[in-house]
Amino acid sequence: MKIGKVEVKVSIIAIAVFVFFTILLLIASVYSPDVRSQLIWLIPGLFMLLVIPIALNYMSRSEYADLEPLYEAQSKTVRIKMINAGMVGKAVRIEGVVEQVHFQFLNRPQYTVADRSGAISVKMFTTPNEDVKVNDVVEVLGQVIQRYIVTGDPVVNCISIRKIIKRQE
Repeated sequence: MKIGKVEVKVSIIAIAVFVFFTILLLIASVYSPDVRSQLIWLIPGLFMLLVIPIALNYMSRSEYADLEPLYEAQSKTVRIKMINAGMVGKAVRIEGVVEQVHFQFLNRPQYTVADRSGAISVKMFTTPNEDVKVNDVVEVLGQVIQRYIVTGDPVVNCISIRKIIKRQE
């Protein structure tokens, strides 16, 4: 679904929750005459189960779209091996091959991106513009963060991930 210039994608989990509670509402309304009087509250509640994830996804994707030009200008291309704890907070651009993809069904994908110097975890807190799969060659724009709030390995908080076609050298 597209809202303005932003492509909104609802997670499978949000749709499953909506369907589950819709089925419960239908079953309850058939077997309990008392539920019909409460439909004035239940139907808007069901509606909100679908609208709230759409609104949150729209807000996060539009925010990331606004940040992308800023990161395009500020980020420096680095090799994965060069990313260390001293770079926390710096904008980076990396190119590599996607080795693993996790949590796409939650609309919070995590990728393992590797180049010839090493591999790093790339976390994105919204859905990407493109469907990125294993073995795709990608360019990642993001900021180096700690894996866990104040400790752990450096990882990349991804602002943008897009497929690229590398020419043969």
